Amino acid sequence: MTQQTHEPASTTTATTTPATTTGEADTATRTPPFPPLADPRPLGELRVWPRTFHDRLTAPLPGLKAMARFAREGSVRPGREGLADVARLPFEPGPLPRADTGKVAVTWAGHASWIVRTGGLTVLTDPVWSRRILGTPARVTPVGVPWETLPRVDAVVISHNHYDHLDAPTLRRLPRDTPVFVPAGLGRWFRRRRFTTVTELDWWEAAELSGVRFDFVPAHHWSKRTLTDTCHSLWGGWVLTAPEGGRVYFAGDTGYGHWFSRIGRRYPGIDLALMPIGAYDPRWWLSDVHLDPEEAVQATQDLGARRMAPMHWGTFILSAEPVLEPLTRVRAAWEKAELAREDLWDLPVGGSRVLERTSMGSAVG
Repeated sequence: MTQQTHEPASTTTATTTPATTTGEADTATRTPPFPPLADPRPLGELRVWPRTFHDRLTAPLPGLKAMARFAREGSVRPGREGLADVARLPFEPGPLPRADTGKVAVTWAGHASWIVRTGGLTVLTDPVWSRRILGTPARVTPVGVPWETLPRVDAVVISHNHYDHLDAPTLRRLPRDTPVFVPAGLGRWFRRRRFTTVTELDWWEAAELSGVRFDFVPAHHWSKRTLTDTCHSLWGGWVLTAPEGGRVYFAGDTGYGHWFSRIGRRYPGIDLALMPIGAYDPRWWLSDVHLDPEEAVQATQDLGARRMAPMHWGTFILSAEPVLEPLTRVRAAWEKAELAREDLWDLPVGGSRVLERTSMGSAVG
């Protein structure tokens, strides 16, 4: 992988101790961000972007030889044995937990869609409530949270424009004045659909809404929605930081690489990493853009995050691994890394966890 650096100027409760060990926790809460965080940009700012972001790729896109090999031997679906456990995929919908200002609550709706309640806001990540997305069989688990039971949505964050992360039918359900935070170059898509508060950010840039800070950070991925728009918009993850100090990292879609340690240095004290663990097989085809479970655990450690909640598995069948394999492998990798079992939030679809804040402000840079 070619590394490039681009750094523009069922409900249960846990308590906060950032970092991965007790000794590291104290260090992480005192370490200042490096480099210092950028000042927040205005909400809804209209900006001019490059036509392409190809220079941000950390691995080349598949060429003709790779495409030919995939056509010859590739498989994008598990075989019959790999599908046999569909009925065992964890699905346990429940009511959304109460999320007071001094708490962080997360609920997994499926795939990369979370309801994150932090700093008094309800934030959706990559909301996909549709039963089917373009080019993919229908979801194998229902949405974990019925749309009509959602509280008022205060903001939406989008990681990139692939159809399993940017779903037009779901977004049409939102009021058009809902604030949306999107990668550079993707604002036009939302404005064409009459969203009125669209904030586009480059990597390492931020904006604020009601005191909650939204930072857009790099990922090892790419973007494409039509035949002619490859890498015309950026891709990345989000770090949400509440005024009281709660810090959540949403990885979006990403392969493994150098960005995780850099994100961890810039945003010390991440309390929870929402990390993709599925859609990784065949490895020769997907390793540059999708984490496997072991890499997801390593990336969480690179970030210095205390907890990890797996996502991007058990919802849509996008690749060839058996449907339950991501869960069994991530549990084994977490145990092998000798990390505390209670810090792996391997939720069922529809499941929730609540993080109590015991030392507000410790994660604020």
